[in-house]
Amino acid sequence: MIPPFTVPKRRSAHRTIVPSSYLYTMIRAVVFDLDNTLVDFMAMKRQAVDAAIGAMMDAGLQLTFDQVKEHIDSIYAELGIEYQKVFDMLLENVLGYVDPRIISAGIIAYRRAREAALKPYPHVTATLMQLNRKGLRLGILSDAPTREAWLRLCFINYHHFFDEVVTFDDTGKRKPDPAPFRLILNRLNVQPHEAIMVGDWAERDMVGAKNVGMKTAFAKYGDSFGNQITEGVDYVLDEIKQLLTIVEV
Repeated sequence: MIPPFTVPKRRSAHRTIVPSSYLYTMIRAVVFDLDNTLVDFMAMKRQAVDAAIGAMMDAGLQLTFDQVKEHIDSIYAELGIEYQKVFDMLLENVLGYVDPRIISAGIIAYRRAREAALKPYPHVTATLMQLNRKGLRLGILSDAPTREAWLRLCFINYHHFFDEVVTFDDTGKRKPDPAPFRLILNRLNVQPHEAIMVGDWAERDMVGAKNVGMKTAFAKYGDSFGNQITEGVDYVLDEIKQLLTIVEV
């Protein structure tokens, strides 16, 4: 059931291994979270925000770096990491208006740093290519807004890998709500037991997938929050290429 490299340390070493051929016959589709599963979103976000702060200070924002960072972090904490008007709100809160020089400097610096920092994790491209060659259906299930998810996929030239993409905008529900999971399964035309969910957030990606009957693979390599592995997780991936062993590619 669980290959040796995926067994959490706290579990017993005595286990029954299901033949990989059986696992393959059961898996027809792989569904991926996007951020911190395919791309290191948090590292990109940190670098882009830091660059924007420096640029806004150079353009005349009279605050220290730490003060600006604290304001931005509080906005993201309240409105979500994908909130698109964070610099507008920052300037409204600090200055009482949006200074066009300062916000333009921040936006340009943010975009340049984002493009430089947005990269896939090691082995992601090769893994997706092999899954495609095998004929598996591939999907994205993301809590990001539709446009932002597609921008990230297109920027790293991954948009052609995936048969279906479901985002927050498609259902208005975030993981672990069952609605987005059911929608991606329906669009991929597979039953829950025929699909495996790969994601970095145990409480959202893994719990939500398990609740609708999907297999689960926890992307430990992308875990930014120090999540504890839930007892129901089927596999733990230290590298994404280990997924190929699970689906017998």
